[in-house]
Amino acid sequence: MTDTPDILPDAAATNWVDRHAPVALRPWLKLGRFDRPVGIWLLFLPGAMGIVFGAQWVLSWEVAYKLLLFALGSALMRGAGCAFNDFVDRDLDAQVERTRMRPIPAGQITPKQALVFVAASSLISLLILIQLGWTAIGLGIASLGLVAAYPFMKRITWWPQAWLGLTFNWGFLMGYASLTGHLSLGALIFYAGLVFWTIGYDTIYAYQDIEDDAMIGVKSSARALGTNAKGGVSFFYALAIALTGVGGIVGGLYWPFYGGLFITGWHLFHQVRALRIDDNGLLLRLFKSNRDTGLLWVAAIVLGHLRP
Repeated sequence: MTDTPDILPDAAATNWVDRHAPVALRPWLKLGRFDRPVGIWLLFLPGAMGIVFGAQWVLSWEVAYKLLLFALGSALMRGAGCAFNDFVDRDLDAQVERTRMRPIPAGQITPKQALVFVAASSLISLLILIQLGWTAIGLGIASLGLVAAYPFMKRITWWPQAWLGLTFNWGFLMGYASLTGHLSLGALIFYAGLVFWTIGYDTIYAYQDIEDDAMIGVKSSARALGTNAKGGVSFFYALAIALTGVGGIVGGLYWPFYGGLFITGWHLFHQVRALRIDDNGLLLRLFKSNRDTGLLWVAAIVLGHLRP
């Protein structure tokens, strides 16, 4: 195993892994992207939205416990998904400037070791999943197909971000089902809105790699949109706000939800207004700001349970 490389390009210079983790553990933590926790947030927050969307009383112990389970599960499954993605993409990652020093292409972790990491993370996640009820368990098992297929989408479609949207927001349905034991039309519409949110923010992220992707033949929504980034991302974000709004109506949320939804939309509008596809530092900051978008959506749903 080689020495730990420098801080990876999309990790903060102050990330805890490079500053505090033992040197021997750093490649494993980087394999699971624990040095870049925004992805954990973006996987956890849809689940949190689903939990509070389905809750009769958002301040209950059940809600708090489910949120804790989803936080732990999100960290583990995001790590497993990233490790599997890196296993599949190891040859491509070696050709892209932003990813060539990830643990597998850098030679710090072997492909077989990465698969062991995936298996261990998945088994621990299973212990969490079995506590969520049969409907959520079924949804969790179904999500494995989405996770397994995602790394291959960039090879067969110009819109792998759409598949990521289906995958990353699946937790909304699981969170909702873990509280209610079923799915509803309102929950499905809200989920569809979150899918478009992910297409928007991951398109912003994909613009960082657009030149390398074109060189090695990898497809993305950024390449499909080209210079029409603001128009495309605006369209996806508008659909996200509209569909989550309709989902709130169908789901019976009260009018304070729409005050929170307006603030969420305003935050997304400012992302688009600031967007410049030739500034990778800005692109990464805008992508990371979607943690705040998700927190605003959670707050909006909580407000929607408040009877005026």
